[in-house]
Amino acid sequence: MRAVIQRVLQAGVKVGGVEVSRTGRGLLVLLGVGGFDGEEDARYLAEKTANLRIFSDETDRMNLSVLDIDGEILVVSQFTLYGDCRKGRRPSYASAAGPEAARGLYEHYVEKLSDYTAKVSTGCFREMMEVFLVNDGPVTLLLDSRKDF
Repeated sequence: MRAVIQRVLQAGVKVGGVEVSRTGRGLLVLLGVGGFDGEEDARYLAEKTANLRIFSDETDRMNLSVLDIDGEILVVSQFTLYGDCRKGRRPSYASAAGPEAARGLYEHYVEKLSDYTAKVSTGCFREMMEVFLVNDGPVTLLLDSRKDF
């Protein structure tokens, strides 16, 4: 499972021009599910996301988590994080999970993240979305559940 974590001042999602989610200060998480991922990957990434210390403390050091600042989290499904661009000019998505498996693990990640905070919102799975954000920093990190096991 892969996540691009962005520290934001605000973020939101529109589907068909209609806003479906909006968040204030916190995190925007673009989440991709791989074909070999399971519930342990979702649990690991949820814990890591909730506790990443990427917000500034009173001495301007990145020492606080989204939980410490009582921030919000917006999670958006992003299968293209598994796009393999090494050959040719069109990405291959062969290593991404299929839609049903991906939906289940995406929802499991959101559920596990919600165990840490009630301030979790989502985009719309398998929909064409317009994602907007005001990046804070910018601070952008890549997490991969398979690189730490």
